[in-house]
Amino acid sequence: MIHLLALRELRSLFAMPSTWLILAALQFIFAWFFLARLEAFLEIQPQLAQLANPPGVTATVAAPMFNTVALLLMMLVPMFTMRLIAEERRNQTFALLLSAPLSGCRIVLGKFLGLLVFLLLMMAGVPLMLYTLTLGTALDHGLLLSNMLGLFLLAASYVALGLYISALTTQPIIAALGAFAVLIGLWLADVGAAAENSPWHAISPLYHFQNFNNGLLDSGDAAFFVLFTAVFLLLTMKRLHNNRRYG
Repeated sequence: MIHLLALRELRSLFAMPSTWLILAALQFIFAWFFLARLEAFLEIQPQLAQLANPPGVTATVAAPMFNTVALLLMMLVPMFTMRLIAEERRNQTFALLLSAPLSGCRIVLGKFLGLLVFLLLMMAGVPLMLYTLTLGTALDHGLLLSNMLGLFLLAASYVALGLYISALTTQPIIAALGAFAVLIGLWLADVGAAAENSPWHAISPLYHFQNFNNGLLDSGDAAFFVLFTAVFLLLTMKRLHNNRRYG
């Protein structure tokens, strides 16, 4: 049943014209940034050749590109999570879903997985562009896989947070602005924290993504994303349980 709800979310997303406009705009941005980074790398290649251990094309082109996608996710995810529950409540279709013989856990996981799969499809063009570089040079596959894993975990954490905020209101715009404000707030708190051991670093998803972006697989960072995602999914399930219980 979870996979049916996920497919329902995917179909509804692809049925909206705005989705295709966003996808087209994103692919243009990805392609422009990829070509710009590649051109910059080719321009400085003579200087890099003089270094004893010069950075490769993966560190110079791929890693910054993944970092840019991570920042774009912060703005894009609230636009999609706002409709998961808040818009259904506004359209009075969520009451029908709650009245169905489905547990809150299945409803939440179905919506979560549906949007997460959509985001993965949306971002699939990035590694495909980067792997075209294998036609002319060697790539650091470990760094690429580390970034892809980090981006997946980051997207999951953003979707879980946005889903919870969407469950708190009946207004999609408020849900989007709320999720965006929280994500921007966590990022700015991380950027503004001067001390290396500041607690603001520990609660910022983008801070934990940086190790993946640098090719470092840290179990602590992975555990943070899993716990961050699980906490907000559980809070959303609790919210739906209260909605059913108290109407």
